[in-house]
Amino acid sequence: MKTIKNLCILVALMISTQVHAQTDKATTIKIVGAQHFIFNATSAMPMGNAEVNQILSKMGGGAGGGTIQLTGSQYQLKVTKDSVEAYLPYYGRAYTATMNPDDSGIKFKSKNFNYKSEKKKKGNWVITINPKDVKDSPNMNLTVSDNGYATLNVNTNSRQPISFYGYLSEVKDAKK
Repeated sequence: MKTIKNLCILVALMISTQVHAQTDKATTIKIVGAQHFIFNATSAMPMGNAEVNQILSKMGGGAGGGTIQLTGSQYQLKVTKDSVEAYLPYYGRAYTATMNPDDSGIKFKSKNFNYKSEKKKKGNWVITINPKDVKDSPNMNLTVSDNGYATLNVNTNSRQPISFYGYLSEVKDAKK
């Protein structure tokens, strides 16, 4: 009986160590305040409609519930004071077709954008990013918790909205 109890405690400790915060509170405050961070997407959730859910249920990886796991990928949104770079997938209905397969997903680099960061009462931030020099001008809303976990909502006129879940990390500047 004692070994089962010890085994359960060991398993609980192993699980809890993997569910730790991505950044600590001080780091999150610093990178959001400095407007110098990377949002790393770990899952995507397209707008729930019958067609998208029907396609997702046929895909592997347990995507039938509408959430698509992106772990192991390099999908991210990089934000600095002078630029915003997005490299994110897109799942959902597009209202206008693209002729270039490289235009699929949410991929852009912007030097001309609006950035607004607002701290909420419970310690979360709501960050709004609106690129002005990008085709289809996505409206991006990033909600960040004080431990670095975040939700990114992307809305455009030519596609259904999509949400991404993930975490923030610091931008690692390349040393010259």
